[in-house]
Amino acid sequence: MEWHACLDEYEKLVIRMTTPRVVIDNAVCPTATLVKVDSARRHGILLDAVQVLTDLNLSIKKAYVSSDGQWFMDVFHVTDLNGNKLTDESVISYIEQSLETTDPDRSHGFDGLTALELTGTDRVGLLSEVFAVLADLQCNVVDAKVWTHNGRIASLIYVKDCNSGSPLEDSQQIHRIEARLRNLLKGDNDIRSAKTSVSMPVTHTERRLHQMMFADRDYERKPVLQHKVDSPVVTVQNWAEKGYSVVNVQCKDRTKLLFDVVCTLTDMQYVVFHATINTAVDKAYLEFYIRHTDGSPISSEPERHRVIQCLQAAVERRASEGVRLELHTSDRQGLLADVTRTFRENGLNVTRAEISTTGDMALNVFYVTDAIGNVAEPKSIEDVREKIGVGKLKVKEMPLVYEEKAEREEQAVGVGGAVLLSLGSIVRRNLYNLGLIKSYS
Repeated sequence: MEWHACLDEYEKLVIRMTTPRVVIDNAVCPTATLVKVDSARRHGILLDAVQVLTDLNLSIKKAYVSSDGQWFMDVFHVTDLNGNKLTDESVISYIEQSLETTDPDRSHGFDGLTALELTGTDRVGLLSEVFAVLADLQCNVVDAKVWTHNGRIASLIYVKDCNSGSPLEDSQQIHRIEARLRNLLKGDNDIRSAKTSVSMPVTHTERRLHQMMFADRDYERKPVLQHKVDSPVVTVQNWAEKGYSVVNVQCKDRTKLLFDVVCTLTDMQYVVFHATINTAVDKAYLEFYIRHTDGSPISSEPERHRVIQCLQAAVERRASEGVRLELHTSDRQGLLADVTRTFRENGLNVTRAEISTTGDMALNVFYVTDAIGNVAEPKSIEDVREKIGVGKLKVKEMPLVYEEKAEREEQAVGVGGAVLLSLGSIVRRNLYNLGLIKSYS
């Protein structure tokens, strides 16, 4: 570490104590890379560490957190998405440098862009209308993330002016954008007004989406779909002797799960003093010992109920159950409006979206269901692919319900005869054509 000439010894000591120390070890565990972080404790430090790892799309298999007193110590067991240990020296170096930074850049990659924040009532085709308005007002969408939950939508869209390639600066244009988008986001019976705002990027995108949906109180609304499976189980109990509230979360494991939970606890002004995270097969078990920032545990039944609701919502917002479609094609003005309009015209609803561009290429990810929230039929997916371009729009992930449906129909042959055999074959053939099973014989 290099010191500035004007620093005295006390200032150097303070820097040493407040700068996190990071050790990355591939020798201790045979199945995962260990990332160890030691630092003086401050509010949000656990979230900063988890954010660095999840932004690299790393999978956190286990974690142990302890921060009694004024010191924070954390150990993460991480792999890449294929379950392999980290061996790329550039990735390891990036993790070390990022975790050792006391003031991480939360708006990395969005310089020169304008951020549009949208919340309102979700409905079929809304996203296509939003992108159509932006195209009409000469806004080029460079990056975006869209979440839906319990009938509400939150979106953070990064745009630039189509003509100048610069951030939006014309106040009249900004007012027109806000007014037209706000009108779209108002539901017919929405007693809460839709919200739109235009700003410069200042906050980590996914953390901001959680904050927007939390402010919109999506956690208080009843689920639109009552047949959801694998809902997260959240319990909160007080450990009076130690002055902690103990939060347990059990749910299906997925990438960025720990970030979603820790982000919500942090923004609700709770501090995690101890935590244990374990995963087994496709299940995750998370336990947190928390206090409010004022040092008190959860003190009332309404507060306990609110924490449970908010953590359930935090897990569910990103747990889309639809078909994952990836669009990789040359970027152009109006591309998103055209693609999402095609979805709408074919009865598909976008439940989550991730939009990104690199140079002149667009890589967009959409999670889609049918118009009422059920899994989309393979024929609808194939019709959309044919219209957009089979080579451009690819199916990357499909709910297991399709194969289960095919298997049930095949098992029913003994009862229903050749007709059911034919139906089962059609389903499996559609899955084969979409590249989701290896054969349909």
